[in-house]
Amino acid sequence: MEALIGKTFSEITKIVQDIAAPKFVSKQLCDWIYKKRVSDINSMTNISLKVREILSQQYTIGHIPHTKEVISKDGTRKYLFEYFGGVLVEAVLIFDNDRTTLCISTQAGCKMNCAFCATGKMGFVRNLTSHEIINIYSDLDAHINSVDKRLSINNIVFMGMGEPLDNFDEVRNVLDILTSDWGYALSPRRITVSTCGFMPNLKEFLDKTNTDVAISLHNAIKEERKNIMPVDKAYPIEEVVKLLRSYDWTKQRHLTFEYIVFKNLNSSASHVNAIARLLNGLSCRINLIPFNTVPDTPFVGADKSEMQAFATKLKNKGFNVTIRQSKGSDISAACGLLSTKENHNK
Repeated sequence: MEALIGKTFSEITKIVQDIAAPKFVSKQLCDWIYKKRVSDINSMTNISLKVREILSQQYTIGHIPHTKEVISKDGTRKYLFEYFGGVLVEAVLIFDNDRTTLCISTQAGCKMNCAFCATGKMGFVRNLTSHEIINIYSDLDAHINSVDKRLSINNIVFMGMGEPLDNFDEVRNVLDILTSDWGYALSPRRITVSTCGFMPNLKEFLDKTNTDVAISLHNAIKEERKNIMPVDKAYPIEEVVKLLRSYDWTKQRHLTFEYIVFKNLNSSASHVNAIARLLNGLSCRINLIPFNTVPDTPFVGADKSEMQAFATKLKNKGFNVTIRQSKGSDISAACGLLSTKENHNK
């Protein structure tokens, strides 16, 4: 049967129309699905028995629990979900004082094939549906709340498996559900969507959503970036930045450039100058990320002193620079490490 969770208000309204139920049932359904978070249509007590019976013949709420949980020594938790066709997907929860961040996936695997990313190494399996993506949030928020009533997911980053803008229609629906009053009503300021610079849907994403944005940069020297990020051959980072410059980033919506720092590879004076030329005058933050070793790749992470020296050089150019604290590396939950190959082999 078809799942109700993951459907937008307009999709719920269409279902209500199709079964000839009163219009107000649309709002009631959304309240039960996204606010009261029921697991059974028959629990929707203010909806008539007749309507519930009709709905139950065609639909289910659609909650799919995670199948595996692994806990890091630093408290980070990685989860495995198994979806239709045996598709495996990972997600991560990161805890930092009163901040609980969900790193959510949008695809099983990825087409972008970045040279340093374990997800890219596993290849592309398929896009996730809005049902499958929103289920990750719904399941894990309920799970941690059952462990500790004080806990809830209050920050979401679309930085898990896959390129979000390569699955934009489903991601847009998920963002609608997460931020709308009829849905989970989360603040867009608590949500960041990351992209490697996938241009086909970037403008539509910028125009039709209002979450924060993160661009995976990792190198601003053109030939070097192309070597590690094939997406640059089709969609040059210069064109991405040109589009970004046409938007106002000085208000509530924030722009970040993510930059993994590799040992002796992308943090020289020439790299600093290339970043300065590319991003000069653009209101943004540069977030430096430690590299977590990925098997079968030649890359090595920069040490703390190299990262700090690089950060200082960028700050001297006038940039707002932060260094991300890497978490969950011991359970392959840190940046760039998500891959379900190991689980497929078990």
